[in-house]
Amino acid sequence: MIADLSADEEKILNDVKIRLAKYGKERGQLIPILQMIQDKLAYLPHITMEMVAQHLDIPPSEVFGVATFYNQFRFNPPGRNPVKVCLGTACHVRGGDIILENFERKLEIKEGETTSDKEFSIERVACVGCCALAPVTLIGETVHGNMAPSKVEGLVMRVQIEKEMKEREKQKNESGQ
Repeated sequence: MIADLSADEEKILNDVKIRLAKYGKERGQLIPILQMIQDKLAYLPHITMEMVAQHLDIPPSEVFGVATFYNQFRFNPPGRNPVKVCLGTACHVRGGDIILENFERKLEIKEGETTSDKEFSIERVACVGCCALAPVTLIGETVHGNMAPSKVEGLVMRVQIEKEMKEREKQKNESGQ
């Protein structure tokens, strides 16, 4: 259907079409529908917002307006290794914003974006509930507390090395060694 969607996303998109039929056509259904789509795809592709506009018989600009108003919605697919930088009060006062800047610089993307290889994405979060470890960053589900700007490069490198090791192991297994 759309060139930038993977086969899995296309399958889910078809599922979204079926699920849309179960929602009423009232404007009050807009946010629940957007939440359902994000739950299925982990972000809101442009095409899905147009589908929602058509379903609710409202202008696409209204769907985009609501979706962009709430920070719970993503417009880019998350990376395989989502980086979440906490900027809650404890993390903010201990330099969380500097940690975020360093990830942006190292990965060459801004908050809310995904690297071109789909390996990393960066997201700012309000609180992860580990205030005693502030500043805190999550990479995937792993909590990294007492973050320092100097740790950013090492964390990114660790993820890249682990990926290379898995690829080598997979090649080794496939070659029958």
